[in-house]
Amino acid sequence: MRVDEIDTSQYTKLLEDKVQQTCSLFTELTLPKPTVYQSPVEQYRLRAEFRVWHQDDDSFYIMFDPVNKEKFRVDHYIPGSALIQQLMLRIREEFLPNEILRRRLYQVDFLTTLSGEALVSLIYHKPLDNEWLTEAKALKTRLESDFKINIIGRARKQKIAVDNDFVNEVISLDGIDYHYKQIENTFTQPNGHINQCMLQWARHISKSLTGDLLELYCGSGNFSIALANCFDRVVATEIAKTSVKAANENLATNGITNVVIGQASAEDFSAAYFEGKQVKSLRDISLKDYNFSTILVDPPRAGLDDNTVELVKKFDNILYVSCNPETLKANLTAIKLTHDVQDFALFDQFPYTHHIESAVWLKRR
Repeated sequence: MRVDEIDTSQYTKLLEDKVQQTCSLFTELTLPKPTVYQSPVEQYRLRAEFRVWHQDDDSFYIMFDPVNKEKFRVDHYIPGSALIQQLMLRIREEFLPNEILRRRLYQVDFLTTLSGEALVSLIYHKPLDNEWLTEAKALKTRLESDFKINIIGRARKQKIAVDNDFVNEVISLDGIDYHYKQIENTFTQPNGHINQCMLQWARHISKSLTGDLLELYCGSGNFSIALANCFDRVVATEIAKTSVKAANENLATNGITNVVIGQASAEDFSAAYFEGKQVKSLRDISLKDYNFSTILVDPPRAGLDDNTVELVKKFDNILYVSCNPETLKANLTAIKLTHDVQDFALFDQFPYTHHIESAVWLKRR
């Protein structure tokens, strides 16, 4: 569905249909009835990307129809956070009369937070010089009277941060504020409200568990940080170097000392585990000294590879967060040979689309 065709009055019906279709995938696995977490019907996305179309003396944001790929103008972005909607208008007002900021501007990316910070990336098809930097600094100064904002300029083989290249998110869970540094061009959960629900779901289950936690695909520590005080110790891995760096900074910011994060893919970690080898990025710790009772995985759409499926089956408790119900089903078919599903949740991370986030808690029989 095109964003300019969203009818918020249809949200409940569309979600009900999506839940029914998703549950039908799992019929033969006899899962519990899911708890469904609804999204806000609008202003739910914390990040957005828009191409900039130049036509005579005008320039405006465009997106592309998901079906026929034709471009359409976007003046109001219903899914965008209130901050994105405000900044869309203000940024356009600023670059339209400014030839240095406007010329060959190709794309504008917005990253915002629940806590009210924003990062705007201006992407060009031209080299950025000192003249551009001067104008970008002046733009930031003007915007700072109304927004807590940072600006980045990008061009081929160039990245210029006018100040910082990140935002700071604050998520409150069980009365505790957790701080997350979110760096430009690294993965962050797009729907802030739903991310908060996912973290709360994982915490609710984890508070009833004991021992140590192993997490694969940890990103910048989204779950690791929120679950740290539910377990004795946590070991987490992530393949993206930038995310690992941000995760370790986030641990320090939150004063968390019982979590170790290393750079490794889930596939490499699983292979090393079964071969009895040490993971290079975790060579300073002995995995044998940990009392792992729980594993948390949040894989990409391809799901878990066969080795990682065998790895998760070795744990008493499995928390599996999935962005693809079809690969989740395939993995559960194997995992349910040894484990039973205790809890099933559906999170409407992407309203008005067929995509839905799924999560299950499995316990060894």
